[in-house]
Amino acid sequence: MSDKCITPSIDGCSPRVFLAKGRLLYHVIRYLKGILLKKEDDRIVLLTNGVGYEVRLPAIIRSVYNKKEVGEEVELFISYQQAERQPKPVLVGFNSEPEREFFEKLLTVHRIGIATAVDALTIPVSRVARAIEDKDISTLGKLKGVGKRIAEKIVAELNGKVAKYALMSEEGPSAVGEPKDLQKQVVDVLVRQLGYKSGEASKMVEAAIQRCPQISSPEELFEEVYKSQKT
Repeated sequence: MSDKCITPSIDGCSPRVFLAKGRLLYHVIRYLKGILLKKEDDRIVLLTNGVGYEVRLPAIIRSVYNKKEVGEEVELFISYQQAERQPKPVLVGFNSEPEREFFEKLLTVHRIGIATAVDALTIPVSRVARAIEDKDISTLGKLKGVGKRIAEKIVAELNGKVAKYALMSEEGPSAVGEPKDLQKQVVDVLVRQLGYKSGEASKMVEAAIQRCPQISSPEELFEEVYKSQKT
């Protein structure tokens, strides 16, 4: 199915929406900050500006929220999802932007739906991404709701595309250009989003550029940095 643009009306507004692979992609809600109003087994209710938002949490995020108390102020990076088969909008919450980005990459894999992608994140994103980069079908196949056949699809479609996320710190985070600009861009992501110290990130990136001076994109540079961390 080719991507189609449609323009629905939500509370008088007309946000731009794309229909891709049978999934409605709304980019209306991307971040929420408010009061933790209610906790349930796999979701929370977040009160923001007088509105209670129901947000589904993958297991890796629930482990953090199990320690939080109702009434605390919290913040989440939101993936807003709606599918033809599931017309009710679903908000999925994450502690960081890279986690959300990785989840949305997972959704691009054929036959991976919203529920499967949410259920699969039972271990940190960095470990899932490493398994994809290492073609570790065994680890991926053990994720909830995945199995061997879907694990093979994930590797076939995402291998070589998620090295950035494989470099994430499990503790969480504290465009093609000229080499120096490219270097700065990747260092910035390593520090701001992936939790590395500035000096450490700079050394990793400089070493990668020295090994492969022909690198011309952030994806290639993240891949080379990741390879060096494995050796």
